[in-house]
Amino acid sequence: MVRIESEQPRKQRKARYQAPSHVKSKYLNAPLSAALKEKYKKKTLRVIKGDTVKVTRGDFVGNEGLVDAVDTKKSKIVVHGVSSTKADGTEVPRVIDASNVQLTKLNLTDKRREAKLEEAE
Repeated sequence: MVRIESEQPRKQRKARYQAPSHVKSKYLNAPLSAALKEKYKKKTLRVIKGDTVKVTRGDFVGNEGLVDAVDTKKSKIVVHGVSSTKADGTEVPRVIDASNVQLTKLNLTDKRREAKLEEAE
């Protein structure tokens, strides 16, 4: 990960916004639940589509749902069941920062992800 030298918030924000995509991917890590922490001996893991997460911050605290989408450019995720109602009554998904959720169940369909977790055990 690129080390941000400056202490100025504006320069830190700028560095995050202008970071290359492989670095922005690292901003999509979320803490694991206590059971998963104990099982895999890891504190955080990158969120992918199909994971089950529990919202820990914001208006939707306590809601649990599947990750419907991951936006790597904006470093945000979309969780099923977390949505806002517009003035005309339509429901729109609400994007959440990955640091504001906790992984409760992992999507292990990706063999590389599964192998990486097995290494840590």
